[in-house]
Amino acid sequence: MSHDPTVNAGDIARLAGVGRAAVSNWRRRHDDFPAPIGGTANQPLFSLRQVESWLRRYGKSYQVSLGDRVWQRLKAAGDLRLGELVAQAGALLTRPAPQNEPEPGSPAEGGLEPELAELVLELAEQLGALTAYEFLCERYLEAHSRQLSVTREDVAGLMVRLVRPGGSTILDPACGVGTLLLAPGHDQHAEAEPGTARMLGQDLSETSAAITAARLRLRGVEAEVVAGDSMRDDGFAGERADAVVCDPPFNERAWGYEELTGDPRWEYGLPPRGEPELAWVQHCLTHVKPRGLVAILMPPAAASRKAGRRIRANLLRAGALRAVIALPGSDLWLLRRPAAGERPPSEVLILDAAADLASVEPAWEAYLEDRSDQTVRIIDLLADEVDMTPARHQRRDDVGKAYAEARDRFMAAASAPPDLKVLEQPLDQPATTLGDLIKEGLVTTSQAPPKMTVDGGEVPVLTSDDVLNGTSPSGSTTLQQGLIAIRPGDVVASYSSVRVMGDGGGAMLGPHLTLYRVDARRLDPDFLAGFLRAAGGRATTGSSRFDVRRTRLPRLSLKEQKAYGDAFRQLAVLEDAIRETSTLGQALIRLGLDGLADGHLHPRAHGLTP
Repeated sequence: MSHDPTVNAGDIARLAGVGRAAVSNWRRRHDDFPAPIGGTANQPLFSLRQVESWLRRYGKSYQVSLGDRVWQRLKAAGDLRLGELVAQAGALLTRPAPQNEPEPGSPAEGGLEPELAELVLELAEQLGALTAYEFLCERYLEAHSRQLSVTREDVAGLMVRLVRPGGSTILDPACGVGTLLLAPGHDQHAEAEPGTARMLGQDLSETSAAITAARLRLRGVEAEVVAGDSMRDDGFAGERADAVVCDPPFNERAWGYEELTGDPRWEYGLPPRGEPELAWVQHCLTHVKPRGLVAILMPPAAASRKAGRRIRANLLRAGALRAVIALPGSDLWLLRRPAAGERPPSEVLILDAAADLASVEPAWEAYLEDRSDQTVRIIDLLADEVDMTPARHQRRDDVGKAYAEARDRFMAAASAPPDLKVLEQPLDQPATTLGDLIKEGLVTTSQAPPKMTVDGGEVPVLTSDDVLNGTSPSGSTTLQQGLIAIRPGDVVASYSSVRVMGDGGGAMLGPHLTLYRVDARRLDPDFLAGFLRAAGGRATTGSSRFDVRRTRLPRLSLKEQKAYGDAFRQLAVLEDAIRETSTLGQALIRLGLDGLADGHLHPRAHGLTP
C-alpha cells in the first residue's frame, strides 16, 4: 500500500517487549528517536519503518510478528477505512480456495490491494484462517472500543445458554460483530441434525454485518447475515427462528416511530416514541416460533417507565414476558412466544443478579420447573404500576436476618491504623533507589509475556484487578513459554496498586503487572512495597511519565526495614478493610432503610414497642 504503516507508543512497547514508560523515556533521552508523523499530541503516531530502524541502531531487541505487520498495514489506511479493510480480509479468507490467490499487480477481489492480500493469506497459512481472522478482529475491537458496542462475553454466553434453542435456527437482529451469535453454548443445546444449524443476523452497519458473516463462515456455520435497519427494513420478514438473542441500541429516538405506526409487529401495543427498546422486544417476538424464547438486554429504566406501562402489562397478561433479571449495567428480559390456546403463567421471575451472574441459570431452571421462590404474582404487578425493577421486588421475609449478618460482617471488617510516632523534623537518612537495588542484585524484576491472554486455560493467573482488590487469582491461561510463577514474598505491582504475595497458589503473573523478587536476607518485601506505593502507585513500567527505578528508599538494616514493613502492611490491611466496609456499609444501609420502611426492622429506642 502507498501509506507508511504507523504505530503508537503502545504498539512500540509491545513490539520491543517493554512498558510504555520505556518508550516515553526513549523519546525524552534520545534526540534521534523518530518524530511523530500523525495522530495527536496525546496519541502520537510514528512510522513503523523509522521505529524499526531506530531499534536496530540502538540494539534494542524487538520482534514484529507477521500478525503485527498485517495489522499495521491495515491501520495505515486510517481509522475511517479500518473496519472496511477488516471486513474485506474476512471476505478474502472465506472465498473458495481456487480464488484465494489475487492476480499479480492488481487489487484483490473485495478491495484489498495485492501486497496486503498476500500478507493476509500468509498469516492465514501460518496460523489457520480462523485464528488469523480472529486476531485481526480482536485488534479492530481494541482500536475502536469506544465506537463499537460489544456485549460482555460472560453475559453473551449466559444469554445463549438461557434460551437453549430446541431447533437449529437462532437470530440476532442487532448482531454487531457477531458476539451473541459466536457465544459458546449454541452447539451445546442444538437438537438438529449435524450440519443443519443456521445463524441469522442483521446489523445497520455493512462493515459489522460483513465481519459477522466471515467469523461465522470460518467456523463452518451456515449463516445468513444482512445489512440494514431491522426496524425499517426487516431483512428476515416472515422468518421465525427457534430462539432470538439481542443486545439492541439503547435510547435510539430515531427508530422509525412515524413510519411504523401501523406495523403488524406491534402486537402488544404501539411503542411510544421514547421507548425504542419495547419496539425491539416486539420485533424479536415476531421472529420466534411459538414456545420459542427471546433473550434481550434492556436499559434498567425500561422495567418501570410510565410510558411503557401498557405494553409491559400486555406482555404479562399474554404470558410473553417471563423474567426480568438485573445484570451489571442492564437488565435481561426473557420472553416466550405464547402458543395458541396456551394458558399464561400466573407469576413472573424477577431477580437481582447484578452481583452474581452464576445465580441466574439456577433461578431460571427453578422458575421453569415451578419451584422458584423469587417470583412475583402478575396480578399484583398489574394492580400496581407494572414496575418490574428487580431491586424493588427482592425478598423481604429474611431482611432482619440479612441486616444482622451484614452488621456483624461490617463490624468484623474494621481495622485500626498503625501506631506511628509524629516527628517534629523529618529524618535525614541515607537513601538509595530501586534501580540501584536492582543493580546490586537485591531485587530482580519480571513481566508476563507480551501476548499473554487470561480468558481460558488450565493455569491460574493473577490479574490487575486481583492485585487492586486483594483477591485470589481469577484469570487463567494455557501453558506457554515465558510464564512467570509467583512465589510467597514476591511484590506484584499494577498501574494503581502494589501487593506482597503471601502465597501465589501456583498462579502465574498476568499482563500489565510487574513482579519484584527481593533477596529476603537483605531486603524486606513489605518495606519495598510500601515505598513503591508511596511513590504514587505507579509501580510498573506501564506509566507514561514515571520511571519506577527512581523510587527512593532509605538505606536501613534489615531489622529497621521490618519495622517499616510492619507499618506499611498495617496500612495495606487498613486499606483493604476500608474497601470492604464501604461495600458492606452500602448493603447495610440499604437493608436498614428497606427493613424500617416495610416493617421488618424496628428502632431499639426507649419507650417504643413494635
